[in-house]
Amino acid sequence: MTQTSRTPAPADGPAAPTGSATPGDATGTRRHPRPHRAWAVAAVTFVTIIGSAAFASLPGLLIDPLHSEFGWSRAMIGFAVSINLALYGLTAPFAAALMDRFGIRRVVACALLTIALGAGLTVYMTQVWQLVLCWGVLVGLGSGSMALAFAATVANRWFVARRGLVTGILTAGGAAGQLVFLPLLSWITEHHGWRPAAATVAFAALAVVPFVWLLLRDHPADVGMAPYGAAEFTPKPPPVRGAAGRALRALLQAARGGTFWLLAGSFAICGASTNGLVKTHFVPAAHDHGLPVTTAASLLAVIGVFDIAGTVASGWFTDRLSPRRLLAIYYGLRGLSLMFLPMLFSDSIHPSMVLFIVFYGLDWVATVPPTIALCREHYGESSAIVFGWVLAAHQIGAALVAYLGGVARDALGSYDVVWYTSGALCAVAALMSLVVRHRPVAAPVMAVTG
Repeated sequence: MTQTSRTPAPADGPAAPTGSATPGDATGTRRHPRPHRAWAVAAVTFVTIIGSAAFASLPGLLIDPLHSEFGWSRAMIGFAVSINLALYGLTAPFAAALMDRFGIRRVVACALLTIALGAGLTVYMTQVWQLVLCWGVLVGLGSGSMALAFAATVANRWFVARRGLVTGILTAGGAAGQLVFLPLLSWITEHHGWRPAAATVAFAALAVVPFVWLLLRDHPADVGMAPYGAAEFTPKPPPVRGAAGRALRALLQAARGGTFWLLAGSFAICGASTNGLVKTHFVPAAHDHGLPVTTAASLLAVIGVFDIAGTVASGWFTDRLSPRRLLAIYYGLRGLSLMFLPMLFSDSIHPSMVLFIVFYGLDWVATVPPTIALCREHYGESSAIVFGWVLAAHQIGAALVAYLGGVARDALGSYDVVWYTSGALCAVAALMSLVVRHRPVAAPVMAVTG
């Protein structure tokens, strides 16, 4: 067993064990223990993900305005969005490795600045290649470094207890950001145009940078603490050089087993049926049936409300139930809901559409906590990087549907075939999840935490 050192005691006396109650002082007054610093780091991470969610809320609102102003085809605009989504995924595993090399704080701050640059330059574009460069490449690279691998890295480093719950909460940050920014951006787009909306995204990314730089910490050892729920202090590991090589080695090692391909394949379908399909094409599809853009965007934002509840609940379930079975249930229910969606569109909101919004919202990214749990179960210390590659598959699936959905709309005049196909693919993902083998792991040494 590897021997680890404990938190060094301060000069004026021994430190209380992490998470333990603090005894009373000389006067008999009982002191309440301070919350573990891990919760503060999780809170900053949550706020950061909310702020960065602004850029993810805009693409679906850009399709009709850009088509009207520049005459660009929906397929070409969808292509720019697909580049964004693909780079979002392909950057994630390298970003996870870069966090091991340079620290979470530096990587996330640089990512936010890149997003702000790309969104800001979009305001001045006049050619479609500029959309691909600014929104596709720059925002895609920045967002990839802010991907779910960020949440996985924070949860893995700072938490031993309640990892699933924390992962669910952090994942819900994206939905919370969608709830905040979608109605705002849709109102700005409709009343002031798409350029002020893009500028709002740039400002939101910049506004989060000070919080990251001042409050986020890379490792519990930076503040002399053990991870939440750990019995022993763990020294901060030295920086890991060769981030690109490490990311590729993790991929090559994981790709030798069937588990990786099952997780990557099912998560690709997850991306196709969420970010690629609903987040990109729901608003223009609803508008095709006469629903105002602001109303459709508000429905998409309401999905985010229920997504928060569903994702946090999924994290709680993941700590207690089989992740494989949870994924099968989530994908099966999602596919069923997408099959009914084409019949629900109309020029006004009605109860059956509200039911779809609630049902689909609870399932939106509920797949993330169990998928991260399976990566942790099978790949251990490399789980954040491997999850980054699984997330890359998620975004490639999203990118394909973001583009092909636009192609289908241009060619057929309707999105119906895309909804039905995605529903069928979700059934395939449910079966793939059940095939993933369970791999027992030794339980970590836990401390009693408050």
